[in-house]
Amino acid sequence: MTYNSTFQDRAGQSAQAKQKALEKFRSRPPVDEKLAAERKAAAQQREEAKAEKAATKKAEAEAKAADDAAKAAASAPPTEAEAKAARDARYAARKNRK
Repeated sequence: MTYNSTFQDRAGQSAQAKQKALEKFRSRPPVDEKLAAERKAAAQQREEAKAEKAATKKAEAEAKAADDAAKAAASAPPTEAEAKAARDARYAARKNRK
């Protein structure tokens, strides 16, 4: 494109470029059916592997969540009686040191 080109010049060049692209597209060789089937099968295998991996990851996440919940339940704050017993033990230990 030059500085002095008119709109008709640019429109003509655009039409030529579009025609050239269309001819290039039409001149492509047809898709090989066997190759297309192989690609489709490979894509399906990848999709199945991806789904299996996602299911495994989800199961691991659920197991981790259950484990974390069990740990949280096991490390619950001491009951009032347990706290009193621990306080009494510390008090007795301090008395014995004196």
